[in-house]
Parts: sequence; structure tokens; C-alpha cells
Amino acid sequence: MDEDSRLNPMLKSLGLHRRELRAWAMYDWAASTAQTTIAVAVFPIFFTTVAGAGRPESEATSYWSLANAIGLAITTVLSPILGTISDYAAVKKRMLGMFMGVGVAACALMFLIQRGDLMLASILFIAANLGMQGSYVFYESLLPHVAKKEEMDRVSTAAYAIGYIGGGILLALNLAWISNPALFGLPVVRDLSLAGTLPSRLAFVSVAIWWLVFSIPLLRYVREPAVKLEADERPGDNPVKIAFVRLAETFRELRAYKQALLMLVAFLVYSDGIGTITRMATPYGTELGISRDSLIAAILLVQFVGIPFSFAFGALASRIGTKPAIFVGLVVYAMISIFGYFMRTATHFYILALLVGTVQGGTQALSRSLFASIIPPYKSGEFFGFFSVFSRFAGVLGSLLFYFIIGQSGSMRPAILAVISFFIVGGAILYFVDVEEGQRRAQEEEARAAALPGGDGAISVSSTY
Repeated sequence: MDEDSRLNPMLKSLGLHRRELRAWAMYDWAASTAQTTIAVAVFPIFFTTVAGAGRPESEATSYWSLANAIGLAITTVLSPILGTISDYAAVKKRMLGMFMGVGVAACALMFLIQRGDLMLASILFIAANLGMQGSYVFYESLLPHVAKKEEMDRVSTAAYAIGYIGGGILLALNLAWISNPALFGLPVVRDLSLAGTLPSRLAFVSVAIWWLVFSIPLLRYVREPAVKLEADERPGDNPVKIAFVRLAETFRELRAYKQALLMLVAFLVYSDGIGTITRMATPYGTELGISRDSLIAAILLVQFVGIPFSFAFGALASRIGTKPAIFVGLVVYAMISIFGYFMRTATHFYILALLVGTVQGGTQALSRSLFASIIPPYKSGEFFGFFSVFSRFAGVLGSLLFYFIIGQSGSMRPAILAVISFFIVGGAILYFVDVEEGQRRAQEEEARAAALPGGDGAISVSSTY
């Protein structure tokens, strides 16, 4: 047993018993604030009411859906290329830092958005979304390098729980100074002037600072994985050329990784539903006339309900298996879609938030760890690049679905009910994923790579950024 485990057995039970595990999980704490304050709670309301002021509400909502789709589409194109480069050149942390920097800068610049600045708000949101989603590609690709196979479920769910705590704490502070600015020495002005929007704009700056500061543990303590070259590769080759060669090979190899491919397709479908519900809930609540404070409080409820349930899903997976535990989450999400269609009041929105909080972190964390367990670790960057492509493309589809349905019906309600199909079809595909076969295939490929000339085929790299 390692020293950290002897000092605190509880950390071991949570999957956080080594420093590099805690440092890796802290990035969820750092970046989740962009998800809560920027993507889900404060900025969507600010986008439609401040940046979209003077325009029909449906037009501002359509811009929001389109901005979501564009940001996710850019990440979709870049992820597999940059993920493969990060495998070859040992720059996962450098790539993570680059995307994190883009996201941090975009959040800080949101302070400049004024009444009617819909285009500026759209551009900055696209950049923030690109930074958040892009950095997660490299963050998630580090999971099979910091965690052992038997640790992945607990480490992944613990990271989601920590993310809920971090995102929840900052969102609570944001809500406090937005609702009661006088307590923080801010002007009490209830209009769309610079003074009236100051509390919200300071919330965006707080995300930038939080995200930057709490990313430091990962950059400092998580070791950059060593390079493992293919048989026909040499150090110093053009990394972009190698990336495209490897991507072409990976497309061909996906047929050999049948279980990973099935998992990707299943994730593509059901994550479409998860991402769509997460991103469109606040604009939907705004359309129903639910107050800003009620909407943000409901999102805050999701954060704190998600903490124990993320840990609970890790424990559930250890009892019934990772795949069955994901099925539990998908069933609850289908119920959420039906309930959302009939939602009318703030109380209904709170109930919906409670249901989302019980399954959101666990379902996504277990999907991440299940995929990590059926791919060879030395190709984690390029495989998680494809994982990102499938998950982000799903987000594109969901956002476009809302964009077109709003255009046809003038309401988001029909689109909410349509989301249920993603959970049904995605769950059906997941049923056919043979996890044990996938893990066996990944282990064989990792052993083959280790047998290449040069020992384990690895080139040592610096452990720091």
C-alpha cells in the first residue's frame, strides 16, 4: 500500500489515493466552472437578455443554438488531429494548456459585452466552448496513464464529483453577488446598463481566474506520458504528417477494435441527448417564463446533488458493472425528456434539475472510464480524439435539432420530447458492446507495442509542462 493510502484510507476508497490522481481530478474542479457559469447557468441568460436585447427572444435563442453548434463543430474537426499529434510528440499537457488558455481568455473578455452585442457574445462563447471542449480531449486522454484499469471507474466518477463541487461553489458565489450585489459592494442597478450588468460580467471574469489557477496541479504533478512510436516512425518526423498517417491507420484499425467502435457509436447517440438537455435547459426555462434566480438556483441544485451521486455511480459500477450502471442513467434521462415536455413551473424545473443531478456525472464519467478500459493506453490521445469527435458531433446535432425545430414551431417544447429517441437508440447499441472482449483486445495491442524494438517502445520525456 502506498504512503497516501496509509495516511487516508478514505482517499483510496474514492479513487484519489495518489497525488497524480488528485492533480488530474482537480482539472474537473477547474474547468467545470466554465460548464456551469458559462455554458449552462449565467451566460445563457445574459446572452438572451443582454447581448440579445432589442431582438425577438426566439432570434437570440437561435443564435445561442448556432453558437453552440459552431464551437462544437470546430472542436470536432481539430480533436482527432491534435490528439494524434499529442500521442506522437508527447504534448498532451501542452495542448491542454493551449486550449485552456483560449477558454480562459474568452471568459475574461466576456466582461466587455454590452447591451445588444450579440455577435461579440457569440464569438466569445464559441471561443470559450472551444477552449473547454478542446482541453477535455487531452485531459481525458491522460486517464489511462494516471489510473490503473481497476481504478478507472472510481477515479473518473470522483473527478466528476470534484467538478460538481468546484462548479457549484463558484456558481453559488456568482448567484450570491448577482442576486445581492450590495453585500459585495457592487452597485444595485436593475437594468441593462454597464452598472446593472456588472455582477454578471464579473462572474465571467471569476471563471477565467478559477479555471487558470486550479489547472496548475495537473500541469505540475501529472507526468506527460512517454512516446510510443509505431514500427515505421522515427523521432523528429513531421508530427502533422504522422498525425494524418496515424489517423488513416486508426480509421482502418477501428474495424479491429469492434467493441471500442460500438462504444463510440453508442456514445455518439446517447451523449447527444445528455448534452442537449444540459445546454438547452436554461434557454428552455427562460422561454417558459421561469425567473433568472430560479434557473440559476436549479443549476446549482444539479451541482450539489451530483456530488454524492457521482460517487454513488462509481460504487454502483463496482457492484453491477460499468455498462449496467450506464443503462440506469439512460433510463432516468428518458424519464427526464418526458417530464421536460410537460414542464410548466419553477417547481417542475427544480424537480427536473434534481433528476439530472442524480445521473449526469455518473453516466458521463462511467462512459469515459468504460471507453478508456477498451483502448490501448499508448494510443489514448488519438482514441480520445475520436471519442471527442463522436461526443462533440452529437452536441452539434442536438443544437442544430433545436435550431431547426424552433424555426419551424417557434417553441423548444417539441425538441425536448424528441431527445428521448437518443437515449433509446444509444442504449440499444450499448447493449451489444462486449466489454470483456474489448479489454482483452486492448491488452493484446498494448503488449504488442511494448515488444517493439527499444524495450517498451517509449521515449522518456519531461514530467513537467
